[in-house]
Amino acid sequence: MDFGQLLPDLIKGFSALTWGNVVMIAIGGILIALAIVKEYEPVLLLPIGLGCILANIGMSSESGIFKVLYDAGIATEIFPLMIFVGVGAMIDFSPLLAMPSMALLGAAGQFGIFGTLILATLLNFPMNEAASIGVIGAIDGPTAIFVATKLAPDLLAPIAVAAYSYMSLIPIIQPPLMRLMTSKQERCIRMDYAPREVKKSALVLFPILVALIIGLIAPDAAPLIAMLMLGNLLRTSGVVQRLNQSAQNEIVNIATLFLGLTIGSTMTAASFLNLNTLIIMVLGLIAFGLDTVAGLAFGKIMSAVSGGKVNPLIGACGISAFPMAGRLAAQMAQEEDFENFILMHAMGANTAGQLGSVIAGGILLSIVSSMV
Repeated sequence: MDFGQLLPDLIKGFSALTWGNVVMIAIGGILIALAIVKEYEPVLLLPIGLGCILANIGMSSESGIFKVLYDAGIATEIFPLMIFVGVGAMIDFSPLLAMPSMALLGAAGQFGIFGTLILATLLNFPMNEAASIGVIGAIDGPTAIFVATKLAPDLLAPIAVAAYSYMSLIPIIQPPLMRLMTSKQERCIRMDYAPREVKKSALVLFPILVALIIGLIAPDAAPLIAMLMLGNLLRTSGVVQRLNQSAQNEIVNIATLFLGLTIGSTMTAASFLNLNTLIIMVLGLIAFGLDTVAGLAFGKIMSAVSGGKVNPLIGACGISAFPMAGRLAAQMAQEEDFENFILMHAMGANTAGQLGSVIAGGILLSIVSSMV
């Protein structure tokens, strides 16, 4: 055995390590720590963090198993679409159908997408990249990944990390804005929950009609909305419980695991450590803030128009992050008044935000695809 040749082979990995790789390994470690210690979206941040570490010791998405996963699940958009099947199976649209006015808050919660797109174009990002960055404002990882894969695949890693990171930081980012934009009196508004009964036939027809209408209006959004509505139809039909449970558990868990690992494997030092990444992260935060502020502002308008019968906190639920945003708004109301229960209203706005983010992302994709 040639021990003189053995030593270089043993230290080959260390000799290829750059300062950038070390920084990215540290970033991966931070994501894992946030997942384990703080429990911030652990099912997403933990695999992304590990994937980031592996990418910077030679296991990137450019070769090996991660290239296979990238080509099979990211480039084809299969992973985000599979996740949407699971998300659809978890969503109960009955609060939204019982209170259709909540759809207005779901629309208001998408303001950050278009506001950030304008800001990104002013910073000289090409339209395709600006649109992909703007969709971070959907606060919906699968939608952001779907749009970025089609319009700006080179920016996929920072866009995905921004979307999932800010989604996990909702309990930190939104409460200060809620307190800033609403008074204690407004946060204490009690909302009567006596909605009309939603028949099973309406619940079954809703996902079918939404898939048809959105597919015709914005064909580029058809895959996303179709998978979301497929999952919801599995739930509402009541006749395929095994498929419903598989969608909510095995399918979404496997897709999330492989999606997180693969996204992390794109986070190499060469692709991630640059000024654009920092700008994207800042723009993503601005998009999130604009969504929340616009939703709260519209909630205050609805409160004024209704004569003080609407708690404006539910406006912050118009983003896509289901069900975290809805639960947070209900928690904020109960902190002011323990007997104030606005959870069902908040969930109505939250499910509207889930639909709104997919529709907004699809419309944006359709417009920009025709321009480039």
